[in-house]
Amino acid sequence: MSATCRSITGWSSRFDEVPAKGGRPARNRKANMETSGHTSTRWFDAASLPAEQVDQKDNLKAMIVFGHGGNTIPRIPDSVKALENLDLLVVADPHPTNFVSLAKRKNGTYLLPVATQFECDGSRTCSNRSIQWGEKVVEPIFESANDYWVIYKLAEKLGFAGDMFKNIQMVKGKYGMEPQPESVLREINRGGWSTGYTGQSPERLKLHMEHQDKFDLVTLRGAKGSPVENDFFGLPWPCWGTPEMKHPGTHVLYDTSLEPINGGGAFRPRFGVTREETRADGSKVNVTLLAEGSWPKGSEIRDGYPEFTMGILKRLGWDKDLTPAEAATINWIGGNAVDTVSWANDLSGGIQRVALAHGCVPFGNGKARANAWNLPDPIPTHREPIYTPRVDLVAKWPARPDERTLRIPNLHTTFQKAAIEKGVAKNFPIILTSGRLVEYEGGGEETRSNKWLAELQQDMFVEISPDDANARGIKDGQFVWVSGPENNSKTRVKALVTERVGKGVAWMPFHFGGFYQGVDQRGNYPKGTDPIVLGESVNTVTTYGYDPVTGMHEGKVTLVQIAAA
Repeated sequence: MSATCRSITGWSSRFDEVPAKGGRPARNRKANMETSGHTSTRWFDAASLPAEQVDQKDNLKAMIVFGHGGNTIPRIPDSVKALENLDLLVVADPHPTNFVSLAKRKNGTYLLPVATQFECDGSRTCSNRSIQWGEKVVEPIFESANDYWVIYKLAEKLGFAGDMFKNIQMVKGKYGMEPQPESVLREINRGGWSTGYTGQSPERLKLHMEHQDKFDLVTLRGAKGSPVENDFFGLPWPCWGTPEMKHPGTHVLYDTSLEPINGGGAFRPRFGVTREETRADGSKVNVTLLAEGSWPKGSEIRDGYPEFTMGILKRLGWDKDLTPAEAATINWIGGNAVDTVSWANDLSGGIQRVALAHGCVPFGNGKARANAWNLPDPIPTHREPIYTPRVDLVAKWPARPDERTLRIPNLHTTFQKAAIEKGVAKNFPIILTSGRLVEYEGGGEETRSNKWLAELQQDMFVEISPDDANARGIKDGQFVWVSGPENNSKTRVKALVTERVGKGVAWMPFHFGGFYQGVDQRGNYPKGTDPIVLGESVNTVTTYGYDPVTGMHEGKVTLVQIAAA
């Protein structure tokens, strides 16, 4: 029996059994444990929908928010309703967010002043997959505590700190013992085989920070003769094998011009080695999903190959390259099914090391998928937005049928049909899109509290074309109402009349908070914690629409009306 199987029973006992609801079958504890939970994009639906529609024992009753601005998510009016439904709300953030300013809550609300990144050590993953080590600049100020201590104390209260931190070294912190940041990363290194987080030890990352000047700004390679020679800056994942293997990281994914041991790669054959396809004449044929005539530089297998397992190593005779310690770990994990142990769960790193030594990518060499047959739309398919200005195109390119996504309904067709029946396109004729400003970040609570940044962008605004502004009697810089098609939503913002947007199109940023539907909420912040700049997020007027797989929201397009305030 594998180590994972041995612990399943104990962990599943912490989950609820889900009763049968709405004609859907009941789920036991283990099934519930293995079912994806709610996303930040729809937490409020899980709190507000009828319990019959939510695939769990009851609605969402409590929420802990770590460093997240609720104004970055569409449908803020629905978020406001859900906040009032929660029994418990905990906001853990260096700055009170709009979760605090929007909620008319009297009880069951707690604000925890969590430390900033400048008040703790630790690793941070960048958007290019590189990892950096950050050093504490100052001790946590006031009553704030770092994430390590907060998560440790939460796990302790919930009764599983002993398991969660059994391999983590504890050190003395501001409020007593807390997890050591280096030890946390080493634990990730020991277990992050499937995600490529195993080679980036604290020592290697600290060495990169010490020698930042030795890296080429374009190639990201460390200079020859330097302590970081050949490494890519930040050891971007996948960084194969153990830290001792010194894999340089993978700057560009799927680059077959480099040896895998040197940062090269190939596509992963994640969905098997063959697939049955139906030809035009109705006959069926198995086609290979492995690469054909393509392989990374230096590969001893000069063709496609599946993901590496112990069984594959045996067939190739490469299992003899494993060290006794590696083989012992693989045997311990696999038990009676040792051949199934793979590059992704071999805690010794031996399978990855041996595959790389023979010039191969541990997760295999397959074809890129242009036909993603296991997705709702296997090939990218045009579908008119739920709130489309071209209702005449809906018959040909409708939204997806209603379905269920991540425990709750996903009502694409219902909302699109209702929008057409209500004449939304006629009453809300301007296409609104949204995005970011260079001055502010995320929900903006921190950056709008910075006096130097606040000076640069003092007002929330909507970009509107000269044609649309003239038609509505709107002048540059005056206040306008931007109204949305759901919940009678509206925002009071300044007009920026500009040719950067075309006729019939408007643009707004989402980093603002502290106003709600034109009403100042500054008094809802604890004294002295309100940002310098307040404003209304575009997401007060953005609307329903969700990806059928991930639940990601449609935050970039809806319909609005704009009028002088």
